[in-house]
Amino acid sequence: MKKLIVSFGEIVWDQFNNTEILGGAPLNVAYHLQASGQPVRIVSRIGRDALGQKTLEQVKELDLAVNGIQQDSNLPTGRVVVSLDRDNEPHFEIAAPAAWDNIELEATLQVLKDEPFHLVFGTLSQRNEVSRRSLHSLLQKADTKFYDVNLRPPYTPPDTVRSSLHSATIVKVNRDELKTLATWFLKNDDGRVEGISRELLTTFNLSLLAVTDGGNGAHLITMDEHVKHQGFPVQVADPVGSGDAFFAALINSYLSDLPIGESLLAANKNGAWVASQQGATPRYPLKHNS
Repeated sequence: MKKLIVSFGEIVWDQFNNTEILGGAPLNVAYHLQASGQPVRIVSRIGRDALGQKTLEQVKELDLAVNGIQQDSNLPTGRVVVSLDRDNEPHFEIAAPAAWDNIELEATLQVLKDEPFHLVFGTLSQRNEVSRRSLHSLLQKADTKFYDVNLRPPYTPPDTVRSSLHSATIVKVNRDELKTLATWFLKNDDGRVEGISRELLTTFNLSLLAVTDGGNGAHLITMDEHVKHQGFPVQVADPVGSGDAFFAALINSYLSDLPIGESLLAANKNGAWVASQQGATPRYPLKHNS
């Protein structure tokens, strides 16, 4: 029987000009894990507002359980203004405060009911002390911890990232974030993906590091192996959420005990497919990844 995966953190509405789309990395990852057949619970918090009600309706439409989504009478449902640069890379203006800043531990534990679980988490959800404390308690209880660094200055400072790396089992970063981690935490930076990654693996006692590099593909590095895949060329319709789809496929592959070469292939394939679709949670066609 597969172990539950808890995806912890922000649920937000991404705002593109006059369009609002439900998102947030924890929700996106949970959706793609669910689509791969993994049992998932999203743990977050939304406002008791019109956008919060719309959130619950759409999460149900994604076939995800909503009993891990708390509601807040004082803080609003999260919002993020998304813009794309000339390279089609997304940039984010994140509203603060938001309901997901106050994810309560006791309400979360009541939903989990002492069931063993793996945990997926990021850095942004730790910007407020309440959610940060709740996450740290869950990290102590979780089995495998999957951490997407996902830097969003000024809400993702070095101390939070350092603590998260020490707690994690598997970590995902993009190429720019890898360079930032090297600057923050490493004494020896040889400038190479493999060298920096191995130093991070040793420093933080990690099992695996995934490094994404946009159109250049991605790397998976352990202390014994390093595999690279050039990625799949696609016509990009919407890059938001492709990294979350990549991470979900990697998590699914890791928990299925696939070799890291096969895991990277599956992750790149899923990320490329989502980038070719509109929205971060497109409906999966039958056998889309066959």
